[in-house]
Amino acid sequence: MTESSAATGTAAHDDVAGAGLTHRQILTILAGLMMGMFLAALDQTIVSTAIRTIADDLQGYDMQAWVTTAYLVTATIVTPLYGKLSDLYGRKPFFLLAISIFIVGSLLCSIATSMYELAAFRAFQGLGAGGLFTLALTTIGDIVPPRERAKYQGYFLAVFGTSSVLGPVLGGLFAGQATILWISGWRWVFLVNVPIGLVALFVVYRVLNYDQQKGVGGRTDYWGASALAVAVAPLLIVAEQGREWGWTSGLSMLCYAVGVVGIAAFIWIEHKMGDDALIPLRVFKSRVFSQGIGVSVIVGAVMFGGISMLPQYFQVLRGSSPMVAGLQMLPMVLGLMTGSIISGQLISRTGRYKIFTIIGSVLITVATFLLHTVGTDTPVYLVMLMAALLGFGLGNLMQPIMLAMQNILPPKDMGLSTGTATFFRQIGGTLGVAVFFSLLFSLMGPNIKDEMTTAATQPEYRTAVVQASQSTDPQVSGFAKSLMAAAQNPGASTSSSDSVMSDTSVIEKLPTELSQPIKEGFANSMDRVFLAVSIMSLLAIIGTLTWRELPLRQGKPIGDPESTLTT
Repeated sequence: MTESSAATGTAAHDDVAGAGLTHRQILTILAGLMMGMFLAALDQTIVSTAIRTIADDLQGYDMQAWVTTAYLVTATIVTPLYGKLSDLYGRKPFFLLAISIFIVGSLLCSIATSMYELAAFRAFQGLGAGGLFTLALTTIGDIVPPRERAKYQGYFLAVFGTSSVLGPVLGGLFAGQATILWISGWRWVFLVNVPIGLVALFVVYRVLNYDQQKGVGGRTDYWGASALAVAVAPLLIVAEQGREWGWTSGLSMLCYAVGVVGIAAFIWIEHKMGDDALIPLRVFKSRVFSQGIGVSVIVGAVMFGGISMLPQYFQVLRGSSPMVAGLQMLPMVLGLMTGSIISGQLISRTGRYKIFTIIGSVLITVATFLLHTVGTDTPVYLVMLMAALLGFGLGNLMQPIMLAMQNILPPKDMGLSTGTATFFRQIGGTLGVAVFFSLLFSLMGPNIKDEMTTAATQPEYRTAVVQASQSTDPQVSGFAKSLMAAAQNPGASTSSSDSVMSDTSVIEKLPTELSQPIKEGFANSMDRVFLAVSIMSLLAIIGTLTWRELPLRQGKPIGDPESTLTT
């Protein structure tokens, strides 16, 4: 499809997004969609706050990127598959399937005994999560034209608002408890999804009924999905493990090669499959759509990077409990909601969206650069204000970009456009989390080591080491003894920093003379990460400034004799 065809003046009734539904019928369907979205939105925020506690308990703080990226990888790969299959066979069966897989995955995550197990179970959970957001957004695209869609945005914002407020608080509450009903507190982060998911399953089954315009025939592109997995998985593995293996090591080079082969195979398969492809290559004939994809990748990387990094700052550097850290994340959430509300309402009134994407890209660049200046002594309220600015910028990007992407392709491709846009945003998020965490942990070890080496020249530090070695807390005394061993044998000097990267809970137990160098090393590493994020955000500014704006479709639902398409 070309840009000119996307901007054609008037179309036939079957090109108008809608399903001949009344306002009351739309609200009934929205009830089911909101339950599914609540399940996915709650999971994103509740896990991000609790992951530090989970990683410490499972002795793998520096492995938490595996847990995050495993979930994102599978969710990303199946996202366009859900969109494509639901275009052909209907939304309802796949929405029910996505919720069911998500519930089972949540149960499995709650019984994990290692970070590797948890990563595997999160990968399975992601197979369901990939359909929750995509199918909800696709369905609302079916029943409401783009210009009118913002009128119903308040209902979705209520879901995001509730889950975004509850998520960090519940995640902190559960992670902060040793046990709840004889089960480790953090395991309830996943168990809470089960009753919510069962309710969502029932509601979706009862209300998600409307006459959907489905595709005719066609093949299912399972080969394309397999090639996509081959392409994405090794690249994410090397992003996570490159710091350990060496970026030019044999294993790294093998991953690069497999990834490139997977990408080539995916493109070849999509070409051969034509319109039956997972992501038909025709959609990239539109420069507007292709450019929107590029912006979506950057937004995903910044969003997931910010959501992942900020709780680490509050808990590791500022000593906040998981619950307090969850509350400290609320300004970012409120900023995102406010940005979404304001942009959505103004888009509904004016039909213009490009200006909001420009504002959003500028704000996320400024916010991440400001976060790059944060240190161990920065007032917490300033960090929270920076987080709010980041959230406000993201709010001005996410909704307008999704509206634009759904508007470029015809309504019959609603699942395709929504799935493709969500897919590439999650690709950005997945790569962002993997790369940014890898950068963080690559810098953390050397930086902490340097700070401790410098501090070791101070008599107060050496005295604190001796006193800590006599502590009754085995974790504290063990850490201090590793420092004493490192002083006698410089070749073993990395053991103490390595132990911190496996379990950060020891930091708050140490005397200030010992904990401060660790926090300084961590802060310096995180500053570099946010600087890298801000540099990446500059690409979003360029992308949105040069993005061509196509007028949003507006019209009445199918079945109305006055239904028209205006662009």
